[in-house]
Amino acid sequence: MILLKNCFRIMNPESYSGLQGYDILIWGNKIEKIASRIALPSTGQDVGEDGIEIIDCSRFVVLPGFVNTHHHFYQTLTRNLAEVQNEKLFNWLRFLYDVWKNIDEDALYYSSLLAIGELLKTGCTCSLDHHYLFPRGVNADLLGVQFEAAQRLGIRFCPCRGSMSLSVKDGGLPPDSVVQTADEILTDSRRVIEKYHDGSDFSMCRILLAPCSPFSVTEDLMKESAGLARQYGVRLHTHLAETADEDEYCRRHYGRRPLRLMMDLGFIGEDVSYAHGIFFNDEELDLLARTRTSIAHCPSSNMRLGSGIARVREMLDRGINVALAVDGSASNDTSDFLGEMRAALMLQRVKYGADAINAREVFRL
Repeated sequence: MILLKNCFRIMNPESYSGLQGYDILIWGNKIEKIASRIALPSTGQDVGEDGIEIIDCSRFVVLPGFVNTHHHFYQTLTRNLAEVQNEKLFNWLRFLYDVWKNIDEDALYYSSLLAIGELLKTGCTCSLDHHYLFPRGVNADLLGVQFEAAQRLGIRFCPCRGSMSLSVKDGGLPPDSVVQTADEILTDSRRVIEKYHDGSDFSMCRILLAPCSPFSVTEDLMKESAGLARQYGVRLHTHLAETADEDEYCRRHYGRRPLRLMMDLGFIGEDVSYAHGIFFNDEELDLLARTRTSIAHCPSSNMRLGSGIARVREMLDRGINVALAVDGSASNDTSDFLGEMRAALMLQRVKYGADAINAREVFRL
Protein backbone atom coordinates (compact mmCIF):
# COMPACT_ATOMS: atom_id res chain seq x y z
CA MET A 1 0.00 0.00 0.00
CA ILE A 2 1.24 3.49 -0.89
CA LEU A 3 -0.08 6.80 0.42
CA LEU A 4 0.87 9.94 -1.49
CA LYS A 5 0.37 12.73 1.05
CA ASN A 6 -0.47 16.38 0.47
CA CYS A 7 0.20 16.47 -3.28
CA PHE A 8 1.25 19.91 -4.50
CA ARG A 9 -0.97 19.33 -7.50
CA ILE A 10 -2.84 16.34 -8.94
CA MET A 11 -3.28 16.85 -12.66
CA ASN A 12 -5.53 15.11 -15.16
CA PRO A 13 -6.26 15.67 -18.87
CA GLU A 14 -9.64 17.26 -18.17
CA SER A 15 -8.52 19.95 -15.72
CA TYR A 16 -5.58 22.34 -15.77
CA SER A 17 -6.21 23.56 -12.23
CA GLY A 18 -6.13 20.05 -10.78
CA LEU A 19 -6.41 19.26 -7.09
CA GLN A 20 -4.13 20.86 -4.52
CA GLY A 21 -3.24 19.39 -1.15
CA TYR A 22 -5.05 16.10 -1.75
CA ASP A 23 -3.84 12.58 -0.95
CA ILE A 24 -3.84 9.45 -3.11
CA LEU A 25 -4.17 5.95 -1.64
CA ILE A 26 -2.83 3.13 -3.83
CA TRP A 27 -3.60 -0.47 -2.92
CA GLY A 28 -1.93 -3.07 -5.12
CA ASN A 29 -2.38 -1.98 -8.73
CA LYS A 30 -5.43 0.17 -7.99
CA ILE A 31 -5.85 3.81 -7.00
CA GLU A 32 -8.22 3.21 -4.11
CA LYS A 33 -9.03 6.77 -3.13
CA ILE A 34 -8.26 10.43 -3.86
CA ALA A 35 -9.31 12.74 -1.05
CA SER A 36 -8.16 15.40 1.37
CA ARG A 37 -6.41 14.10 4.49
CA ILE A 38 -6.84 10.37 3.96
CA ALA A 39 -6.59 8.61 7.31
CA LEU A 40 -4.19 5.71 7.65
CA PRO A 41 -5.87 2.29 7.84
CA SER A 42 -6.36 0.96 11.33
CA THR A 43 -3.71 -1.36 12.69
CA GLY A 44 -6.16 -4.24 12.54
CA GLN A 45 -6.70 -3.87 8.80
CA ASP A 46 -4.75 -6.12 6.43
CA VAL A 47 -2.37 -3.84 4.51
CA GLY A 48 -0.05 -6.55 3.21
CA GLU A 49 3.35 -7.80 4.28
CA ASP A 50 5.14 -4.56 3.42
CA GLY A 51 2.82 -2.31 5.38
CA ILE A 52 2.26 1.26 4.21
CA GLU A 53 4.75 3.42 2.30
CA ILE A 54 4.03 7.12 2.88
CA ILE A 55 5.48 9.63 0.42
CA ASP A 56 5.43 13.37 1.08
CA CYS A 57 4.29 14.90 -2.23
CA SER A 58 4.03 18.50 -1.05
CA ARG A 59 6.64 19.52 -3.65
CA PHE A 60 5.47 17.21 -6.44
CA VAL A 61 2.98 17.43 -9.29
CA VAL A 62 1.27 14.04 -9.70
CA LEU A 63 0.28 13.02 -13.23
CA PRO A 64 -1.47 9.96 -14.65
CA GLY A 65 1.01 7.48 -16.07
CA PHE A 66 1.51 8.03 -19.80
CA VAL A 67 0.81 5.23 -22.29
CA ASN A 68 3.19 4.67 -25.21
CA THR A 69 1.28 3.06 -28.08
CA HIS A 70 4.05 2.04 -30.51
CA HIS A 71 7.70 1.06 -30.06
CA HIS A 72 10.38 -1.39 -31.18
CA PHE A 73 12.51 -2.04 -28.10
CA TYR A 74 15.03 -4.13 -30.03
CA GLN A 75 16.13 -1.04 -31.99
CA THR A 76 17.51 0.70 -28.91
CA LEU A 77 21.02 -0.69 -29.48
CA THR A 78 21.08 0.49 -33.11
CA ARG A 79 20.15 4.14 -32.86
CA ASN A 80 21.84 7.02 -34.64
CA LEU A 81 23.71 4.91 -37.20
CA ALA A 82 25.56 7.15 -39.66
CA GLU A 83 24.77 5.02 -42.72
CA VAL A 84 21.02 5.74 -42.60
CA GLN A 85 20.92 9.33 -41.40
CA ASN A 86 19.51 10.58 -44.71
CA GLU A 87 17.44 7.62 -45.90
CA LYS A 88 13.70 7.27 -46.39
CA LEU A 89 11.87 4.36 -44.76
CA PHE A 90 12.32 1.62 -47.38
CA ASN A 91 16.08 2.14 -47.86
CA TRP A 92 16.46 2.67 -44.11
CA LEU A 93 14.82 -0.71 -43.49
CA ARG A 94 16.82 -2.53 -46.17
CA PHE A 95 20.09 -1.46 -44.55
CA LEU A 96 19.02 -2.07 -40.96
CA TYR A 97 17.54 -5.52 -41.55
CA ASP A 98 21.08 -6.69 -42.31
CA VAL A 99 22.11 -5.33 -38.90
CA TRP A 100 19.06 -6.54 -36.99
CA LYS A 101 19.34 -10.11 -38.31
CA ASN A 102 22.20 -10.55 -35.80
CA ILE A 103 20.12 -9.66 -32.73
CA ASP A 104 19.91 -12.42 -30.13
CA GLU A 105 18.11 -12.84 -26.80
CA ASP A 106 20.78 -10.96 -24.81
CA ALA A 107 20.64 -7.98 -27.15
CA LEU A 108 16.85 -7.97 -26.95
CA TYR A 109 16.84 -8.19 -23.16
CA TYR A 110 19.22 -5.28 -22.62
CA SER A 111 17.72 -3.13 -25.36
CA SER A 112 14.32 -3.69 -23.73
CA LEU A 113 15.66 -2.68 -20.31
CA LEU A 114 17.11 0.51 -21.77
CA ALA A 115 13.95 1.42 -23.67
CA ILE A 116 11.72 0.74 -20.65
CA GLY A 117 14.02 2.72 -18.36
CA GLU A 118 13.85 5.75 -20.65
CA LEU A 119 10.07 5.49 -20.85
CA LEU A 120 9.67 5.26 -17.08
CA LYS A 121 12.03 8.17 -16.57
CA THR A 122 9.77 10.38 -18.70
CA GLY A 123 6.49 9.37 -17.04
CA CYS A 124 5.39 6.42 -19.17
CA THR A 125 4.03 3.55 -17.06
CA CYS A 126 2.53 1.43 -19.84
CA SER A 127 3.99 0.60 -23.24
CA LEU A 128 3.16 -1.42 -26.30
CA ASP A 129 6.12 -2.99 -28.08
CA HIS A 130 5.81 -4.17 -31.67
CA HIS A 131 8.32 -7.00 -31.97
CA TYR A 132 8.30 -8.60 -35.42
CA LEU A 133 11.97 -9.66 -35.70
CA PHE A 134 12.61 -13.39 -35.17
CA PRO A 135 16.07 -14.20 -36.61
CA ARG A 136 16.50 -17.75 -37.81
CA GLY A 137 18.65 -19.76 -35.42
CA VAL A 138 17.56 -17.81 -32.32
CA ASN A 139 15.39 -20.34 -30.53
CA ALA A 140 14.71 -18.37 -27.36
CA ASP A 141 11.24 -17.20 -26.32
CA LEU A 142 11.85 -13.61 -27.42
CA LEU A 143 8.60 -12.14 -26.09
CA GLY A 144 9.33 -13.96 -22.84
CA VAL A 145 12.72 -12.22 -22.73
CA GLN A 146 10.96 -8.88 -23.09
CA PHE A 147 8.38 -9.76 -20.47
CA GLU A 148 11.20 -10.57 -18.06
CA ALA A 149 12.70 -7.11 -18.64
CA ALA A 150 9.30 -5.47 -18.15
CA GLN A 151 8.72 -7.35 -14.89
CA ARG A 152 12.17 -6.38 -13.62
CA LEU A 153 11.47 -2.65 -14.05
CA GLY A 154 7.75 -2.77 -13.24
CA ILE A 155 6.17 -1.28 -16.36
CA ARG A 156 2.74 -2.37 -17.55
CA PHE A 157 3.58 -4.17 -20.79
CA CYS A 158 1.63 -4.83 -23.99
CA PRO A 159 3.93 -6.88 -26.24
CA CYS A 160 2.86 -7.43 -29.83
CA ARG A 161 3.58 -10.78 -31.43
CA GLY A 162 4.62 -9.25 -34.73
CA SER A 163 5.37 -11.12 -37.93
CA MET A 164 7.05 -10.94 -41.33
CA SER A 165 6.49 -13.60 -44.00
CA LEU A 166 7.63 -11.78 -47.17
CA SER A 167 11.39 -11.66 -47.76
CA VAL A 168 13.22 -10.00 -50.64
CA LYS A 169 12.61 -12.99 -52.89
CA ASP A 170 8.85 -12.64 -52.25
CA GLY A 171 8.76 -8.92 -53.02
CA GLY A 172 9.30 -7.77 -49.43
CA LEU A 173 12.20 -5.89 -47.85
CA PRO A 174 13.86 -8.16 -45.21
CA PRO A 175 16.31 -11.00 -45.88
CA ASP A 176 15.18 -14.62 -45.64
CA SER A 177 16.92 -14.98 -42.29
CA VAL A 178 14.35 -12.88 -40.38
CA VAL A 179 11.05 -14.03 -41.91
CA GLN A 180 8.88 -16.98 -40.89
CA THR A 181 6.23 -19.13 -42.50
CA ALA A 182 2.57 -18.45 -41.82
CA ASP A 183 2.29 -21.72 -39.88
CA GLU A 184 5.25 -20.79 -37.65
CA ILE A 185 3.76 -17.37 -37.00
CA LEU A 186 0.23 -18.49 -36.20
CA THR A 187 1.37 -21.40 -34.04
CA ASP A 188 3.62 -19.17 -31.97
CA SER A 189 0.94 -16.48 -31.78
CA ARG A 190 -1.37 -18.98 -30.09
CA ARG A 191 1.39 -20.05 -27.72
CA VAL A 192 2.23 -16.48 -26.72
CA ILE A 193 -1.41 -15.56 -26.08
CA GLU A 194 -2.05 -18.67 -24.01
CA LYS A 195 1.14 -18.25 -21.99
CA TYR A 196 1.30 -14.50 -21.35
CA HIS A 197 -1.99 -12.74 -22.03
CA ASP A 198 -3.88 -11.56 -18.96
CA GLY A 199 -7.15 -9.84 -19.83
CA SER A 200 -8.19 -9.10 -16.24
CA ASP A 201 -8.53 -5.66 -14.69
CA PHE A 202 -5.17 -4.11 -13.74
CA SER A 203 -3.32 -6.69 -15.83
CA MET A 204 0.42 -6.08 -16.24
CA CYS A 205 0.68 -7.98 -19.56
CA ARG A 206 -1.71 -8.01 -22.50
CA ILE A 207 -0.72 -9.54 -25.82
CA LEU A 208 -1.55 -8.07 -29.24
CA LEU A 209 -1.15 -9.68 -32.67
CA ALA A 210 0.67 -7.40 -35.08
CA PRO A 211 1.67 -8.37 -38.63
CA CYS A 212 4.41 -5.88 -39.44
CA SER A 213 2.93 -4.07 -42.45
CA PRO A 214 1.16 -4.60 -45.79
CA PHE A 215 4.56 -4.96 -47.46
CA SER A 216 5.85 -7.52 -44.92
CA VAL A 217 3.13 -10.21 -44.83
CA THR A 218 0.69 -11.85 -47.22
CA GLU A 219 -2.99 -10.95 -47.40
CA ASP A 220 -3.86 -14.38 -46.02
CA LEU A 221 -1.62 -13.95 -42.98
CA MET A 222 -3.06 -10.51 -42.24
CA LYS A 223 -6.58 -11.95 -42.43
CA GLU A 224 -5.77 -15.07 -40.39
CA SER A 225 -4.05 -12.96 -37.71
CA ALA A 226 -7.19 -10.84 -37.39
CA GLY A 227 -9.33 -13.95 -37.03
CA LEU A 228 -7.02 -15.50 -34.44
CA ALA A 229 -6.89 -12.31 -32.38
CA ARG A 230 -10.67 -12.09 -32.26
CA GLN A 231 -10.92 -15.76 -31.37
CA TYR A 232 -8.82 -15.06 -28.27
CA GLY A 233 -10.17 -11.57 -27.59
CA VAL A 234 -6.86 -9.74 -28.04
CA ARG A 235 -6.22 -6.52 -29.93
CA LEU A 236 -4.57 -5.97 -33.33
CA HIS A 237 -1.84 -3.59 -34.45
CA THR A 238 0.19 -2.86 -37.59
CA HIS A 239 2.04 -0.12 -39.45
CA LEU A 240 -0.20 1.60 -41.98
CA ALA A 241 -0.18 4.60 -44.32
CA GLU A 242 3.28 5.63 -43.13
CA THR A 243 4.87 6.65 -46.45
CA ALA A 244 4.07 7.42 -50.07
CA ASP A 245 6.20 4.39 -51.00
CA GLU A 246 3.86 2.13 -49.02
CA ASP A 247 0.86 3.60 -50.81
CA GLU A 248 2.52 2.92 -54.17
CA TYR A 249 3.47 -0.63 -53.09
CA CYS A 250 -0.12 -1.47 -52.14
CA ARG A 251 -1.53 -0.05 -55.37
CA ARG A 252 1.00 -2.03 -57.41
CA HIS A 253 0.75 -5.36 -55.54
CA TYR A 254 -2.84 -5.35 -54.32
CA GLY A 255 -4.59 -2.86 -56.59
CA ARG A 256 -5.80 -0.92 -53.55
CA ARG A 257 -4.73 1.76 -51.15
CA PRO A 258 -3.53 0.49 -47.74
CA LEU A 259 -6.71 1.24 -45.79
CA ARG A 260 -8.96 -0.34 -48.41
CA LEU A 261 -6.76 -3.44 -48.22
CA MET A 262 -7.16 -3.56 -44.43
CA MET A 263 -10.91 -3.15 -44.72
CA ASP A 264 -11.16 -6.01 -47.22
CA LEU A 265 -9.10 -8.24 -44.89
CA GLY A 266 -11.14 -7.40 -41.78
CA PHE A 267 -8.15 -5.70 -40.15
CA ILE A 268 -10.07 -2.62 -39.05
CA GLY A 269 -12.31 -1.69 -36.13
CA GLU A 270 -12.32 -0.65 -32.49
CA ASP A 271 -9.90 -3.47 -31.59
CA VAL A 272 -7.33 -2.23 -34.14
CA SER A 273 -4.65 0.47 -34.00
CA TYR A 274 -2.47 1.66 -36.88
CA ALA A 275 0.98 3.14 -36.30
CA HIS A 276 1.62 6.42 -38.18
CA GLY A 277 -1.46 6.92 -40.40
CA ILE A 278 0.00 9.80 -42.41
CA PHE A 279 -1.39 9.12 -45.88
CA PHE A 280 -5.15 8.99 -45.33
CA ASN A 281 -7.51 11.01 -47.50
CA ASP A 282 -10.74 12.62 -46.25
CA GLU A 283 -12.88 9.59 -47.09
CA GLU A 284 -10.48 7.31 -45.23
CA LEU A 285 -10.48 9.55 -42.16
CA ASP A 286 -14.27 9.33 -42.13
CA LEU A 287 -14.00 5.53 -42.33
CA LEU A 288 -11.58 5.44 -39.39
CA ALA A 289 -14.04 7.50 -37.37
CA ARG A 290 -17.00 5.26 -38.25
CA THR A 291 -15.12 2.06 -37.43
CA ARG A 292 -13.58 3.51 -34.23
CA THR A 293 -10.10 2.48 -35.39
CA SER A 294 -7.23 4.10 -33.46
CA ILE A 295 -4.02 5.79 -34.63
CA ALA A 296 -0.63 5.71 -32.89
CA HIS A 297 0.99 9.04 -33.75
CA CYS A 298 4.81 9.04 -33.97
CA PRO A 299 5.89 12.62 -34.77
CA SER A 300 9.65 12.35 -34.12
CA SER A 301 10.03 9.23 -36.26
CA ASN A 302 7.96 10.79 -39.03
CA MET A 303 10.22 13.85 -39.02
CA ARG A 304 13.43 11.84 -38.83
CA LEU A 305 12.54 9.72 -41.87
CA GLY A 306 10.86 12.56 -43.74
CA SER A 307 7.69 10.50 -44.01
CA GLY A 308 5.20 13.34 -43.61
CA ILE A 309 2.85 14.90 -41.06
CA ALA A 310 -0.18 12.99 -39.79
CA ARG A 311 -3.46 14.91 -39.95
CA VAL A 312 -3.95 14.75 -36.19
CA ARG A 313 -5.99 17.94 -35.93
CA GLU A 314 -8.48 16.64 -38.48
CA MET A 315 -8.52 13.20 -36.86
CA LEU A 316 -9.38 14.66 -33.46
CA ASP A 317 -12.10 16.83 -34.99
CA ARG A 318 -13.68 13.67 -36.43
CA GLY A 319 -13.55 11.90 -33.06
CA ILE A 320 -10.80 9.46 -34.06
CA ASN A 321 -8.84 8.13 -31.10
CA VAL A 322 -5.25 9.33 -31.57
CA ALA A 323 -2.62 8.17 -29.09
CA LEU A 324 1.02 9.19 -28.82
CA ALA A 325 4.05 6.95 -29.43
CA VAL A 326 7.83 7.33 -29.52
CA ASP A 327 8.37 4.58 -32.16
CA GLY A 328 11.59 2.58 -32.27
CA SER A 329 14.79 4.25 -31.15
CA ALA A 330 16.50 3.66 -34.51
CA SER A 331 14.11 6.24 -35.99
CA ASN A 332 13.86 8.47 -32.92
CA ASP A 333 17.16 8.02 -31.01
CA THR A 334 15.34 8.08 -27.68
CA SER A 335 12.29 6.86 -25.76
CA ASP A 336 11.64 10.30 -24.26
CA PHE A 337 7.86 10.47 -23.95
CA LEU A 338 7.80 14.08 -22.75
CA GLY A 339 9.90 15.04 -25.75
CA GLU A 340 7.40 13.25 -27.98
CA MET A 341 4.57 15.30 -26.51
CA ARG A 342 6.43 18.49 -27.38
CA ALA A 343 7.13 17.22 -30.91
CA ALA A 344 3.44 16.42 -31.41
CA LEU A 345 2.47 19.93 -30.35
CA MET A 346 5.03 21.64 -32.58
CA LEU A 347 4.48 19.50 -35.68
CA GLN A 348 0.72 20.06 -35.76
CA ARG A 349 1.32 23.80 -35.49
CA VAL A 350 3.70 23.64 -38.45
CA LYS A 351 0.91 22.07 -40.51
CA TYR A 352 -2.14 23.95 -39.25
CA GLY A 353 -0.99 27.10 -37.44
CA ALA A 354 -0.17 28.28 -33.93
CA ASP A 355 -3.69 27.76 -32.59
CA ALA A 356 -4.15 24.31 -34.16
CA ILE A 357 -3.59 22.28 -31.02
CA ASN A 358 -2.95 23.15 -27.39
CA ALA A 359 -1.00 21.52 -24.59
CA ARG A 360 -4.13 20.07 -22.96
CA GLU A 361 -5.06 18.21 -26.15
CA VAL A 362 -1.54 16.79 -26.47
CA PHE A 363 -1.65 15.79 -22.79
CA ARG A 364 -4.74 13.71 -23.58
CA LEU A 365 -3.20 11.83 -26.53
